[in-house]
Amino acid sequence: MDKYQIIVRPIITEQSLHFAKARNAYAFEVHPKANKVQIREAVEKIYNVKVMEVRTANVKGKPRRRGRHFSHTKAWKKATVVLRDEYRIDLY
Repeated sequence: MDKYQIIVRPIITEQSLHFAKARNAYAFEVHPKANKVQIREAVEKIYNVKVMEVRTANVKGKPRRRGRHFSHTKAWKKATVVLRDEYRIDLY
């Protein structure tokens, strides 16, 4: 898997902005089959930073209803990447 296919997109919410400032932690949507080592290498290569810690979570799809039909949004994988103190990512 290519480094640029592992990171799908950065997650930009109020909570992620707070964690970026307070804890130097950034959230990304990643490929569902990517592991922590691959995520670390991809972030270090793409953003030219040093990663201290990677946490991952599988996010379930939410139930949705359209008329009488029920479905779910797609499930996805979230990675929270904590950088060393001297590094920052300027996503915002």
